[in-house]
Amino acid sequence: MSSTILAGIDFSAPSHLVARQLIGVTVLFNGVGGRIVETEAYDGEDPASHSYSGPTDRNFAMFGPPAHAYVYRSYGIHWCLNFVCREEGHGAGVLLRALEPVTGLEQMRERRGTTDEWLLCSGPGKLTQALGVTRAQNGTSLAQPPFELVAAPEGIEVVTGPRIGISKAIDVPWRFGLKHSRYVSKKFP
Repeated sequence: MSSTILAGIDFSAPSHLVARQLIGVTVLFNGVGGRIVETEAYDGEDPASHSYSGPTDRNFAMFGPPAHAYVYRSYGIHWCLNFVCREEGHGAGVLLRALEPVTGLEQMRERRGTTDEWLLCSGPGKLTQALGVTRAQNGTSLAQPPFELVAAPEGIEVVTGPRIGISKAIDVPWRFGLKHSRYVSKKFP
């Protein structure tokens, strides 16, 4: 049985609260990962969310229990990793947009084909490629291997802004980032 509280965060909470609290948390996948520096929140009542129109074969994991992974293919090109929030059946999650790479740098460099640390995890597709996350992780629990979440240190400063790459609800300030991080995918205003 998995817990909804991981790294000091209650994943049954609304996605915008979880997204903010995830900033500074370290996420590891098979021992490779780093500190979360950028997230975006999505909710079933949000027209920009995959869950807005209800469950489908693609988004079913988003309606699953909290503290599980929702992995989908974006633009038919790359995988994106989300952490499911709220109660089962609601359809909410947090997209991991960027990490500060910390652990397993050699594996990340090989997978990404670059030595530039900023290019390793500075976007949702780059992040999943660097970690080795695929559709195989869709619906899996974040409370057990291959995932590991480590609580953020005290004193994390979070900035907010509009989400990126969406055409609906573009003004909703549900993009969160670590203040002054050079690893975010796009600078905050």
